[in-house]
Amino acid sequence: MAKADRLARLDDLRLEQEAEYRAALGEALRRTASGKWGLFDHQADRRTRAAMAPVIDHLQELADAIDGARDQLGLPSFALHQEFLKSRGPVGPQAMGEPRQAQAWLDRLAAEDGAAG
Repeated sequence: MAKADRLARLDDLRLEQEAEYRAALGEALRRTASGKWGLFDHQADRRTRAAMAPVIDHLQELADAIDGARDQLGLPSFALHQEFLKSRGPVGPQAMGEPRQAQAWLDRLAAEDGAAG
């Protein structure tokens, strides 16, 4: 039973960490949707990248902890973080700007939360 209890506690911790990740990502997305560029690194500007580094680092630390727990529990990697990473980086001139992209992410997360709850 000790192993089952340990795994249950680890799963509870994972769920808390995933909620913390979603909250941190949501806050960063709201800031970006209101006009603060840099979260998606579309312009590859050094100053903007440096200003956004603490946010990106915090999200990465949370994702690493989540993936560690998921690995121990035999679960797949944390898909939300992987999707976020794929959405970052340079884009073409016809791509939507970061504020619109952030709002689209917020809308998607809200729809997922509504479907789950």
